[in-house]
Amino acid sequence: MVRGGRLYQTLLDKVDLKGKTFLAADWDGFHRLIPEDQLFTDKDLTFSTEQDNSNIRHFLARFRRRTKVVSKAVEMVDLSLRIDHHFHDNPCNFATLLCIFT
Repeated sequence: MVRGGRLYQTLLDKVDLKGKTFLAADWDGFHRLIPEDQLFTDKDLTFSTEQDNSNIRHFLARFRRRTKVVSKAVEMVDLSLRIDHHFHDNPCNFATLLCIFT
């Protein structure tokens, strides 16, 4: 198994596969590691996930993969995503913030 395969196998060992469906790219390694009835590789459901990932990279510099802005602290990544979710997914929170600072 290739290096990436071992990484994904370690992750899947930590996550219970039972009763879950996985959305993934059509990579051969996923087909070897995840049972076919639990693996979904079609694009019609992954499009929105990729769009969300693109929006996060756009608004949060730490996810743009440049060496000076990449976060190494898991806690900071978690907090950044929570703040992004709080303001971008709940427009009333963002409007309140604008009222405070204007």
